[in-house]
Amino acid sequence: MFAVADGVGGHDRGEVASRVAIETLAAGFPAAVAGESPASLLERLVQSANLQVYETGRDSAPGGLPMATTIVACALRYDRAAIAHVGDSRCYLVRRGQASLLTRDHTVVNDQVRLGILSAKEAASSERRHLLSRSLGAEMLVGVETSEHQVYADDVLILCSDGLHGSVEGADLAKALAQAPDLNHVAASLVSLAKQRDGSDNISVQIIRVRAVERVGMYRGRPYKLR
Repeated sequence: MFAVADGVGGHDRGEVASRVAIETLAAGFPAAVAGESPASLLERLVQSANLQVYETGRDSAPGGLPMATTIVACALRYDRAAIAHVGDSRCYLVRRGQASLLTRDHTVVNDQVRLGILSAKEAASSERRHLLSRSLGAEMLVGVETSEHQVYADDVLILCSDGLHGSVEGADLAKALAQAPDLNHVAASLVSLAKQRDGSDNISVQIIRVRAVERVGMYRGRPYKLR
């Protein structure tokens, strides 16, 4: 499992919220129930993280102290990648030199684009484009969006905060990977690029290269190995 959390601006102690969220996922993942699907597991863990952040905020000071964070998590099993996210931290898949976005930003502006209220051009220039429509810790329950994708050897998954994707596009991610095989170097170059173009926000990026996969099929909801 891999995860990135980004404390929400405008709330106190965003760094505490993001740490609590990651620690909750890290503690819960090894205790997964046998047979539970990765997507269901991630959704359950993110809901637990949401409640933990919410309660930490309420208990941190008299009357409570609101805190919130985004999160994007990826669990790899066999030849599948399960993704769960809340907020505007993203997951990209880079395959054969092409980057594709696997998540959807949970922002007010993006929701309005989906409803046809705003055009993509209007959304890009909106002063409210960074305003989240959901985040961890804001309420006792949160809508966790999950998806599952097949992965192949040499695929690369990139998890990042909006400090990166706000100024670095998918094509930039693919180009950086093509220019340097070392992932630590790629991560450093992407952070440097984001700082050059903007640098006004925290920048977090996590890069995972799939070395090999175990192909499986499904029969009555149970996986079996393919030869």
